Amino acid sequence: MNGIETIVDYLTSVPAWYLATVEETPEGAKPHVRPFSFAAIQDGEIQFCTATTKDVYREMQGNPQVELTAWKPGSGWVILRGKANLEDRANAQVRQEGFEHMVGLGEVWESADDERLTFFTIDDAEAWICDIDGSWNPVAL
Repeated sequence: MNGIETIVDYLTSVPAWYLATVEETPEGAKPHVRPFSFAAIQDGEIQFCTATTKDVYREMQGNPQVELTAWKPGSGWVILRGKANLEDRANAQVRQEGFEHMVGLGEVWESADDERLTFFTIDDAEAWICDIDGSWNPVAL
């Protein structure tokens, strides 16, 4: 299994993982964390799904620096960080999978081609699988 497959396998084996963005406020930059649960591989990249109408999308437009993390009992936790690339390059299969996933969470979409539904990747990504012993084991992406 290559590094990208390792990360996607990890993210899709837990109910939710958490994405941190930077929210620009009048008081300055603030971290903003929220649960996510969709990740898929397309053309050697990890595709993530959100909506152009959500705060997370606006925050990534303003500052593309992101970090995600998830913990799986008995497996440590994963960290992936980089720059969000908001160019939606999802193919029809990934778009359909993302649409079905989001509908399964209770969100309402017209179809997989709903213009609000969008996919992003993470450029310049670095990833680790970490353990309680303090080890950070790099995952080659």
